[in-house]
Amino acid sequence: MRFLRFLAVHCRNFSDFDWQMSEKYQLHPLSTLFPRLVGAEFDALVDDIAANGLRDPIVLHNGMILDGGNRAAACEAAGVEARYVEFAGGNIVSFVLSANLHRRHLSPAQSAAIVSSAQDWAKAQTHGGNRRADQMDCSPLETIAGRAAASGASTKTQQRADKVAKADPELAKQVAHGEVSLPAAVAKVEGREKPTPKPKPVMVSEERAAELLAENAELRERIAEIARDAQEAIEDNSQMAAIFEADDRLAAAMAEIKRLKDEVASLKEQLAGAIGTKNEAIRTAKYYKAKCEKVAA
Repeated sequence: MRFLRFLAVHCRNFSDFDWQMSEKYQLHPLSTLFPRLVGAEFDALVDDIAANGLRDPIVLHNGMILDGGNRAAACEAAGVEARYVEFAGGNIVSFVLSANLHRRHLSPAQSAAIVSSAQDWAKAQTHGGNRRADQMDCSPLETIAGRAAASGASTKTQQRADKVAKADPELAKQVAHGEVSLPAAVAKVEGREKPTPKPKPVMVSEERAAELLAENAELRERIAEIARDAQEAIEDNSQMAAIFEADDRLAAAMAEIKRLKDEVASLKEQLAGAIGTKNEAIRTAKYYKAKCEKVAA
């Protein structure tokens, strides 16, 4: 379960997540236009579903998740059984935009790119007359004003998003997901990407060239001098380290000598005390010996 939650959190978009691993339903193309929840937002949804269950069921259409991709991933991560309902009918483009466009924290550029991409997708589905016209009806989005009203973006922003969506649908999807800014996307489709500027050759006179060569030689010599100074500094540093190390050893030796001297002084005092005691004992013995001899006489 933790592994599935990791996948749901760290995949860049829903198409990167293998829904067949955790769910039997894949995302509907319209659903993939919206950026998925990540990080704290996704964790909050998982915690809410774990605590309160799934409030809004996941909507299916043609065996794919039309609305509720985030909820499906959160149910999987929370270990809660998801509930599914079939799309009740009507215009699926209007349904998806209404269900998702204004419940997310999307920038105007993202919303505009989503609306443009949704309209283009719906138009592509109606070619050949193999789709129900009522489900793909994009008449409210036929004008720039209508698309801007749906996205909540300005007319200018919507126009720029339309241009990107028509020129490069995948790039428009990146704008919708917040991965590429709208100005950068417009510049790319218009071929206005700023090329890497090439250095312009600098024309100099022969005299100036000679001066530059002399300055270059002087700089090289200065660099070599600095390198020599650096090497000497390194050697001096090594010598100082050796001196400091030697000083440390000398200080340790001096400390040991002082300790030994103190110990010798202590032993001398003890020896002097023992000698004094011995001499006192000898004098006492001689005194009593003389006294005994006198008594015997």
